Amino acid sequence: MSQHNIIGSEAFTRGPSVIIRKYKSGGLRRRRAKTVATFIAGAAAMLTAGLVAAAAIYGPALAS
Repeated sequence: MSQHNIIGSEAFTRGPSVIIRKYKSGGLRRRRAKTVATFIAGAAAMLTAGLVAAAAIYGPALAS
């Protein structure tokens, strides 16, 4: 009799099982840094758009 430790649906998968022994933790840090940079860039773009809109609305009133 076999002494394999097969749990759940592992016995029915066609592909080979893959065991991740070691992974680099830098990937998560890079992904988080990219998300933060994207958020900051979006906030800066919205601030710029708001300033341009405010200048277009209130600019003529201030010039006269």
